[in-house]
Amino acid sequence: MGSITLNAIDKIYENGFHAVDSLSLEVQEGEFLVLVGPSGCGKSTALRMIAGLETISGGEMFIGENLVNDLDPKDRDIAMVFQSYALYPHLTVRDNIAFALKLKKMPKEEINARVEDAARILELTEYLDRKPAKLSGGQRQRVAMGRAIVRKPQAFLMDEPLSNLDAKLRVQMRAEISRLQRQLNVTTVYVTHDQIEAMTMGDRVAVLSRGVLQQVDTPQNLYDNPDNIFVATFIGSPQMNMLKGRYDAAAATLTLGSNVIAVAESVRAARPSLAGYDGRSIAVGIRPEHIADAALGSTEGRSTLRGEVTVREGLGSEVLLHVTVDAAKVRAEDIDAETPGDDHSSVIVARVSPHTTAKPGNTIELAADVSQLQLFDLETGKAIR
Repeated sequence: MGSITLNAIDKIYENGFHAVDSLSLEVQEGEFLVLVGPSGCGKSTALRMIAGLETISGGEMFIGENLVNDLDPKDRDIAMVFQSYALYPHLTVRDNIAFALKLKKMPKEEINARVEDAARILELTEYLDRKPAKLSGGQRQRVAMGRAIVRKPQAFLMDEPLSNLDAKLRVQMRAEISRLQRQLNVTTVYVTHDQIEAMTMGDRVAVLSRGVLQQVDTPQNLYDNPDNIFVATFIGSPQMNMLKGRYDAAAATLTLGSNVIAVAESVRAARPSLAGYDGRSIAVGIRPEHIADAALGSTEGRSTLRGEVTVREGLGSEVLLHVTVDAAKVRAEDIDAETPGDDHSSVIVARVSPHTTAKPGNTIELAADVSQLQLFDLETGKAIR
C-alpha cells in the first residue's frame, strides 16, 4: 500500500471550465478518505485524475514516493471500483475476478489462490461459477470489489459504488466495505454525494464545492466544528438551520426577527472574535437535534423561538417538525451572490420527542440549546472563532 499526495492539483477543460481548483490533500497509508460534495463539485474528476483517467492541468500528484502526473493508469498500481460494476456478462464470477491477473500472465496456481481468498473474504465462494446476470446488485458489487482486491494494489479508488443499490442494501454494503477496508488496510479514496456515507465510512472526510476544498477533517470534527456555512449546512441530515441574527455584545443576545435568544457563555468563550461583531448581523446555525418542544420539559439553558408548525414527520423514535419562524434564512449560495436572499420568515426543522402533540397549524414554542450555536460571518461565510 502507499500514500496519495495531491499538491495544488488543477483541472481546467478546453472550454475554460475550472473543475478542480488547487486541490491539496494527503491520504496516509491505510487511510479511508472520503471525497464528498454536491453534483458537479469536482470530486469524481479529482478521483479520475488520481486514477490517470483525466489529465492534470497543474500541480503534482504522488502515489507513494512516485510522481505520477504523466503515468498511464496501468502503471499507477491502483484499482478502481465504479458504480456500474463494469463486469463482463459472458464470464463467470471466477473469471471476472481473475481477469486482470490473467492479463498479467500470472501463474495459474497463484491466480486461483488469490481468487479463492478474495471470494472467501467477500462471501462469494458459492457463486464463483455463476454469471453476473444470476447475481443480486450487492453480489455484483462484491465481485467488482473482488476484482480490485486480487490485484493487491497500493490504493483503492471507489467512485460512488453504492449508487445503484436500494436503501437497505446500501446500508449493508457500507458496513461491508468499511469492514473490508479495515481488514485489508489498503489506502482508499471513496467518492460519494451522500454525506451519510461519508460520515459513517471515512477516517477523514474532504468536502468540496465548485472544485474547491472547503474542509478536511474527521467526520465528528466536521459535524461539530464546520469551517464555513457550506460545510455546516451540507454535513448533517436534516441540515443545520441557518438564520440571520443581530448580535448584542452587552446583553449577550442575538435578535432573529421577532425572536431574541441568548448566546451561552461557553459559546462566547470559544469564539473571542465574536466581540468584534457587536451590533452586526451574523449567520446563526443550530442543528435540529438541539431544538426541543418547550412544552415537553425544562427550558433551562435554552432560549425559545416561536413559530407555526407546517409539517410533522413521524419517524417512530422521533418527530421532525417543520416550523415557520419570523427570522431571515441564510443560504450558503447567498454568501457570494450579488443579490442575496432576504427572507423575512424561514422554515426551520426541529428533531423532537415522539411525545410531542404539535400538529400542522399549531403555534409552538421551540427551546433551542444555546450552548450549541454555530456562528458565521455573513460576508465570507467563514466560522467565527
